[in-house]
Amino acid sequence: MRPFFSFEFFPPKDDVGVERLFASIEMLRPLHPAFVSITYGAGGSSRTRTIELAKRIGRELDLTVLAHVTCVGSSRAELRGVFDDLVREGIENVLALRGDPPRGEAAFIPPQGGFAHANELVAMLRRNYDFCIGAACYPETHIEAESPQSDLEHLGEKVEAGAQFLISQLFFDNDAYFAFVERARSVGIEVPILPGIMPITNYDQITRFVAMCGASIPPKLQAAMELRRGDERAVEDLGVAYASMQAVDLLRRGAPGIHFYTLNRSPATRAIVSGMLAASVWRPDFKKPVVFP
Repeated sequence: MRPFFSFEFFPPKDDVGVERLFASIEMLRPLHPAFVSITYGAGGSSRTRTIELAKRIGRELDLTVLAHVTCVGSSRAELRGVFDDLVREGIENVLALRGDPPRGEAAFIPPQGGFAHANELVAMLRRNYDFCIGAACYPETHIEAESPQSDLEHLGEKVEAGAQFLISQLFFDNDAYFAFVERARSVGIEVPILPGIMPITNYDQITRFVAMCGASIPPKLQAAMELRRGDERAVEDLGVAYASMQAVDLLRRGAPGIHFYTLNRSPATRAIVSGMLAASVWRPDFKKPVVFP
């Protein structure tokens, strides 16, 4: 399978933001991503925007879309309605997630009539639909897991239920990703594991993100960020340079591709991918791709 890359976006809070985001995705289109993914909010307008944005990207930009769907705040019947809508729009790829607890809540509480775990959502999709199903994985262990081993066991349950590929949580130490892949393979998890990286564009923002998801920042990178704190341009330049080296190293060591967490900011990701293509580090297939064969 030829290496590829993909971009992740989240739905903005209003229509003006949606138009701005759509323009950003259009700017990334010439880079021929294998797919773009749209994150999912629990209930209300955020969830509606996720579905509408996914449909519009597929319809108007002719890009392959991976729609995120979570268990948060939805009954099984409501989720079936979401998936039926995706089918009608020709969207063939779903990332099935449990989801984070709603803002202000310390723990995830299964909704009435809903699912408690991602593997249950994956199993329902496998029984009732013909989606290509992805799931999440955590190179540095899920923040709620009792241990790395128990986290790996839960991951195995998702794959056994029908997950066909995995996208990792963000990380900044490539050795952590490759060690995780080796551990996953040792317990029989053989599906593709796509590394997820996030170009640093804002010091305070990345600090919040890693605290929330349990990722770590290598000491040398942390020190370099500290030296540039308060200089937004310098922090972003560092982030682009570090993510570029991280991506090249991942591909050279055998990663199947790169999934970029863009935070809806296309310039940093565009600079990284454009540089890699210009340097002939990476040659994606320019035919319209599918997520996985």
